[in-house]
Amino acid sequence: MEEGFRLWANPSSPHAEGRRARAALEDARERVKRALGWDGELIFTSGASEALWIALGRAKVKRRIVSAVEHDAVFRAAPDAEILPVVDGEVDLDGSPDCAGALVAVQHVNSETGTILWPYERNTLPEVVREGGGQMLVDCSQSAGKLKLPEADMLVISAHKFGGPIGIGALLVRDFNLLEPVGGHERGYRQGTENLPGALGMAAALEAGGLPGWATSEADRLAFREAIRAAGEAIALGPQCSHIFAVAHPTMSAQALLIRLDAMGFAVSAGSACSSGTLKKSRVLDAFGVPDDVAARTIRVSMGWSTTPEELARFSEAWASLC
Repeated sequence: MEEGFRLWANPSSPHAEGRRARAALEDARERVKRALGWDGELIFTSGASEALWIALGRAKVKRRIVSAVEHDAVFRAAPDAEILPVVDGEVDLDGSPDCAGALVAVQHVNSETGTILWPYERNTLPEVVREGGGQMLVDCSQSAGKLKLPEADMLVISAHKFGGPIGIGALLVRDFNLLEPVGGHERGYRQGTENLPGALGMAAALEAGGLPGWATSEADRLAFREAIRAAGEAIALGPQCSHIFAVAHPTMSAQALLIRLDAMGFAVSAGSACSSGTLKKSRVLDAFGVPDDVAARTIRVSMGWSTTPEELARFSEAWASLC
């Protein structure tokens, strides 16, 4: 990012400084694509929310279909979307939804429960969408840099979720012809001057190695999860990732847990960080079918690249003391 600030000029300007900035931006674009194994196009955005807004708002489709457990940003971008229910941690395809002329949005990993929703061998959603003449949008905010990206027409990523800077993300699109241009920057698909320092920081974070470069191993994280769930009520909904999970306390409310754990030096949340300030029941837990009394005692625990094994051990002790 320091390199980006030294180079900075408007990448769309025709003068020499602008051309140098453009060259650095395009280099960052190719580095991000290479690190993710993506051979399509990439539009830099201010984060996942803007990427979702572009995908859902500018896709050349007549309808939008989204899963019931998508992030609030999806519902803000497509308030009139048709809803796919989720049953037992999987998108419910009973009745084979009509995907003709539709953009179907299903996240890869749920931000509140750690459920891996994208259907691998266990589900036929990609075939249903493809054979029905639809397009697939996958929110990979919680999985990019951690899990292999799924095959889809459009993917959304956010840099700060894999150790990069805040304020930078991207929409990966298989072909620009899938979107209506709006004019401005990023080949005319996004308005606003490009964030060169953020793009360079994003590329560097991805090249740092993702999960293999984390302070904890997958075995550390899975053992930690089981230790926490042994003293609480597991919220296991379908296949789970290793870096996010939800757990319910036997008796204490989620809000009380947040206060107690915060005082002990631990940052957890109830619901997604974008909506955890509300006292309402999590819309996502409700859509997953979690009973009201359990949801009221449920917190989200997530681990990042800098979380250490020692911190996991300290949290396990703190959690046990509250149970």
